[in-house]
Amino acid sequence: MAMQGAHAAFALAFFVSAATAQDYPAKPIKLIVPFPPGGGTDISARTLANKVSESAKWTFVIENKPGAGGNLGVEQAVRSRADGYTLVIGQTSNLAINPALYAKLPYDPLKDLSPIALVVSAPVVLVVAADSKFRSLADLLAAAKDGTVTYASPGNGTVSHLAGELLQRASGAKLTHVPYKGAAQALTDTLGGQVQSFVSSVPSALAHIKSGRLRALAVTSAQRSPELPGTPTIAESGYPGFEASTWYGLLAPAGTPAPVISRLNSEVNRALAAKEVRERLASEGGETLGGSPAQFAAFLAAEHAKWGRVVRESGAKVE
Repeated sequence: MAMQGAHAAFALAFFVSAATAQDYPAKPIKLIVPFPPGGGTDISARTLANKVSESAKWTFVIENKPGAGGNLGVEQAVRSRADGYTLVIGQTSNLAINPALYAKLPYDPLKDLSPIALVVSAPVVLVVAADSKFRSLADLLAAAKDGTVTYASPGNGTVSHLAGELLQRASGAKLTHVPYKGAAQALTDTLGGQVQSFVSSVPSALAHIKSGRLRALAVTSAQRSPELPGTPTIAESGYPGFEASTWYGLLAPAGTPAPVISRLNSEVNRALAAKEVRERLASEGGETLGGSPAQFAAFLAAEHAKWGRVVRESGAKVE
């Protein structure tokens, strides 16, 4: 009888879960973006949400929740009900870098979140204002001997921040890191000369590079960016093997029903396969990804290990 009861409970749970997925979504879905509007995370999130809204007739409410290197938005998602109505766009910094960078993190990205799908990856680019005296990466590094050359990033723990740390270790230069709360103000201050350089996501800086207001000195990916074919990589600028890219993925709180995760994954992959989405993300310097929840989970575990090593070796810490 006990075994029959267990089977009945399992069958009921499965039925409820399946019914939940069948009716899902019955109301708007909140999508938390852990950075301010205008940056790479925000652009990727809105591009994806707009296409899913159009193709599946779902309603998304985008909520920008910046702060603590992207940690606040992820924490809000982790503390939300695991019912599929709160999602978060996570990325390299708040899922793979910050667990090693921050002394205390209010979530474990490998345990407290359910991966849905990878969305896009992109290099970061080192830029200076068009009127800067630095014409090349070599110029900037030659001047960066005593910490008087500054580099901005969208925040502590971002790939931009760590790419700057890696560059210092590779080159022996001494740069002073100036963290911002997102890309928008960092761009403004770079253009205005308040900081001398900015390690930016390609989406955030691309329009200014193309208009001639910013000069791109180098990209951090292993190969040149298709959107910036004239900009050398750091690896080919004298530092072989240098590589650092940022990626974005969609996640839900741990415990979200598997059928709901599967439904979300299907719609995300359908959106990412659309020509206009791929072109939009490519125009911002991104490579469209996609794939299964299991593939994202395996990728996240590998990135968590890789960037944890980078943080420990660099000695970077945030209390």
